[in-house]
Amino acid sequence: MTTPLRKSLLAGVAGLSLAGAVAACAPTAQTPTAQTPSAQTPSATPSTGSSGASGDPASSNPAGNSSGYKDGSYSADGHYTSPNGTETVGVQLTLADGTVTGVEITTHPTNPNTRKFQGEFKDGIAAQIVGKKLDELSVSKVAGSSLTSGGFNEAVESIKAQAK
Repeated sequence: MTTPLRKSLLAGVAGLSLAGAVAACAPTAQTPTAQTPSAQTPSATPSTGSSGASGDPASSNPAGNSSGYKDGSYSADGHYTSPNGTETVGVQLTLADGTVTGVEITTHPTNPNTRKFQGEFKDGIAAQIVGKKLDELSVSKVAGSSLTSGGFNEAVESIKAQAK
């Protein structure tokens, strides 16, 4: 027997999954994307003061390096829906020439299950992304945690926008 809450939760998760799949197919040009009504806007805070710009207004590479991203550390929060409601995971990425050189995850658990899964995600994410290009990042399951990945991927999209 399926309860109305379970139906709503499944619909929300399916909507986020569909939004993620559609976003992965989007062209690399920056275009506004629609969010599902249940999705929340990620909060982002750049933690670098360097502009990285070449100073040439005609330059097609604002970061002054081959990746198009400014070097530095960038932070954003990503949100995802778990069986216990909306959860948040903090992501800080350090970039050098568009490559991830470091990652810090700040967990924001609301219950013991979230604490467990966000902790497993935090412990396993560096092995999957450090050394990879920022444009190649998209994780689906890390150390047994699959839902936290949705929040991480949302935060990465915000970080990409900050680093341009």
